[in-house]
Amino acid sequence: MADPQTGMICDGISDKIIDIAAEIAREEGAHRVNVRKIITRLGVTNRVFYNRFKNCDEVLRIVYSRAVEQSRETAVPDFTDRESFVRYCLDAAEQVMISTYDMKKQFSRYVFEHDSLTEDNRLWWKEHIIRCYEAARGKGYVREADTDALCYAFWCLCRGYYADIAARGLEKTDAVRLFRFGFRCLLNGILTPEEATQTGK
Repeated sequence: MADPQTGMICDGISDKIIDIAAEIAREEGAHRVNVRKIITRLGVTNRVFYNRFKNCDEVLRIVYSRAVEQSRETAVPDFTDRESFVRYCLDAAEQVMISTYDMKKQFSRYVFEHDSLTEDNRLWWKEHIIRCYEAARGKGYVREADTDALCYAFWCLCRGYYADIAARGLEKTDAVRLFRFGFRCLLNGILTPEEATQTGK
């Protein structure tokens, strides 16, 4: 079946090409993925590949986008009281940091270049943060805040940590420890005084 916009074929072979690209990225890193490796593993010709995709970068964008979607799956709000709200925020942020850390090994170009050139991921997280903030605000867990500024602060803190962790090649355990501390400091800035005291332990 052809995509009406691109004219490219979308079928089971397309899915297999994406799966093989993801497999190579996991094993060798995204920079090692190329058309020759994909078609060799699949046992098809160049024509089969190019009838479905314009180039290897198009396949890698799909692979990376799927990995980003998986990291979002951890961000399901699950809190019933002050303590569980704080735990949710810290744990969700930590899980995204860990998945980003792992993706960095496979998608060194895409984690920072592709993601920063599109608004999709930032807007998704902005909407998610606002929903969580408004739910927590309604229960009195957090102070009144400028949500645009709050979302921007969270986004910049997280991306700053991701970039530095990747650039310096920190071990995952150290990366998690340092990130969790920094994220808790930012979170304490919006919690109500009682909660900020509790999470300062």
